[in-house]
Amino acid sequence: MLRENRLRELLRKGEPSIGTRIVAAWPGLVEMIGYTGVYDYVEFLSEYGPYTLYDFDNLARAAELVGISSMIKIDQEPRVYLAERALMAGIQNVLFADIRTVEDAELAVRAVRAEPKGVNGFRMDRRIGYGARIASAEDVVKMCEDAVVAFMIEKKSAVENLEEILSVDGVDMVQFGPADYSLSIGLPGQYSHPKVKEAELKTIKTALKMDVAPRAEINSPKDAKRYLELGVRHFSLGTDAGILYNWWKQNGDELKKILSKI
Repeated sequence: MLRENRLRELLRKGEPSIGTRIVAAWPGLVEMIGYTGVYDYVEFLSEYGPYTLYDFDNLARAAELVGISSMIKIDQEPRVYLAERALMAGIQNVLFADIRTVEDAELAVRAVRAEPKGVNGFRMDRRIGYGARIASAEDVVKMCEDAVVAFMIEKKSAVENLEEILSVDGVDMVQFGPADYSLSIGLPGQYSHPKVKEAELKTIKTALKMDVAPRAEINSPKDAKRYLELGVRHFSLGTDAGILYNWWKQNGDELKKILSKI
């Protein structure tokens, strides 16, 4: 059974999108995000925390339940296996970390598309209802074609070879990663260094020029202003771990000050 991929539809229509990110593999978080009625998709940051393959199925089910799209951010390796497994579970879109070369980009796209363009086949998986086969082989091909392929541009070589990487057929979206990029140029943690900012600007401008959607990760709506002025229309707002830490820190400090006066 085909389900709408909201992120893909927004890209097709040239409309903006809002996503948010989670590290915890609890489907309840996905449901709560959907209940807000604000977000177009939720991104599971599998690169940052523990999970099992069963979590892919449960996160996808939760997203379907509340009517939002799903995305997974995956490690450099084994990127093909993880992308295939996520798609088989029903996760709709894939963000690939650590893209360095044109060859990396080509492999990532192939990991998402169906045969003969890619490596995905017709299997007895969740997409087709397992043995019930509620979706056809043609449906699976369309699911793979609709999957948004996003790249993290976060390595020195990726920025240097950016036009070649974005020329690969099937690249839909890019996200600049200042943390890893600063590491890759020997400036760890210096996110505001002119060289890091220059690389971010290059990533955004080149993506727009080549009709690839740039996305910005922000922690507050006010952070969107600078990116909007540059032409960015796709945003990922906040991460569960950061949101929780900031709330615990701010409110814990305030309560501690109150108690210190007793």
